[in-house]
Amino acid sequence: MNYKIPTKAIITDAGFASRYLPITQTIPKAMLPLGNRPIMQLVVEECAAAGIEEIIIVATHEGKPIYEDYFNNSVNRIRKQLAAQGKEDRYAPIQKVLDFPKITVIEQDPAYPYGNGSPIASARKFINDDEAFVIAYSDDVVFGSSDMKTLIESYKKHDDAKAIIISQEMPKEVLDKYSIIQLADQDKMTLDHIVEKPNIEDAPSNLTSYGRYLVTPEIFEHLDPRNTGLDGELWTVDAITKMAESGNVYVEKTEGEWMTTGDPKNYFMAHLKYTLDNEDFADDIREFIKTH
Repeated sequence: MNYKIPTKAIITDAGFASRYLPITQTIPKAMLPLGNRPIMQLVVEECAAAGIEEIIIVATHEGKPIYEDYFNNSVNRIRKQLAAQGKEDRYAPIQKVLDFPKITVIEQDPAYPYGNGSPIASARKFINDDEAFVIAYSDDVVFGSSDMKTLIESYKKHDDAKAIIISQEMPKEVLDKYSIIQLADQDKMTLDHIVEKPNIEDAPSNLTSYGRYLVTPEIFEHLDPRNTGLDGELWTVDAITKMAESGNVYVEKTEGEWMTTGDPKNYFMAHLKYTLDNEDFADDIREFIKTH
């Protein structure tokens, strides 16, 4: 079956973020800032740059109203105050948020087990049976490119694809922390399987799969609560590996630079990179680092 080109994205932020406590008892992890924008906004911007028309954010019960407020609140009192002060230009970043594609925020279904596949399964009713769609984990940020655009352009070339995943080469010493790709055909760049957090000596390659996927609705057949894997969790990569058993799953390399914000150390590094790449005080930060 040929599926329609994706116009919808599912973005997930439904975990407990226990490594960030206590701040994440109040603020969803993807609402932590990179510059003056939350992580989630960078992922939404990546979707918008790829032409995505509808975004479903899957959040926790506590996070849902926070995302709904952020992406819909026009804060008219602030706009009026800025206008009174002659600073209307400072409202432009808020207007940009209000102009994003349609965003719907839902809660993860509590009937699903823990795992990064459960938020995707929770959004099933928003995906039509005849359309492919894209998935992003809000833990992952991509600098310098839109992986979503890369996925969609690849799908236009591979109409037989059951799924397409993005990858990045990583150093050997960190391969046990990520999902590692075993290719079935290196020339065609098709997937054989994905190993979740292998022992370093057992890693099948140095290609890391992270949270950027294009999939067909067949994935929902495998995101079943009974199909738990490592640590009793429901894994997206397990579902994609199942899809590769009956058809082609293509692997693309990112055209940007992927960084995870899934733990405080890597979040700080991503925040630092964003600051050095984008802020007009970047040189001051570099000088501060040199002298301290």
